[in-house]
Amino acid sequence: MATTRTTTSKLTVKITPNDKGNPPGKLAEAEVHFSEGTFDGLKLVGFSVWERRGGGGGRNVTFPARSYAINGERRSYALLRPITDVTAQNKLRDLILEAFQEYEERAAITS
Repeated sequence: MATTRTTTSKLTVKITPNDKGNPPGKLAEAEVHFSEGTFDGLKLVGFSVWERRGGGGGRNVTFPARSYAINGERRSYALLRPITDVTAQNKLRDLILEAFQEYEERAAITS
């Protein structure tokens, strides 16, 4: 069951839980839907919410990436990158984590 959370009048985060538990640690996938401006009617996919490694609790968000091979070695690069401010992704990461937390809270109420 997917759920959405409207964060602004221009942006919605859609959470789809990873009910299968595979791969281990992956909690959900997330999409960002745009509803105004240049990106109206488009969505950006490829975000994932993960449990933090090391058992310390907490969550992490991975961003869309493209993989490629050089000399047989697999590498990847992020498709969404900051222009100058390296902390620019933090706002979007926090938005996705807030949407996931809301999803978890709603799921706890209905179960």
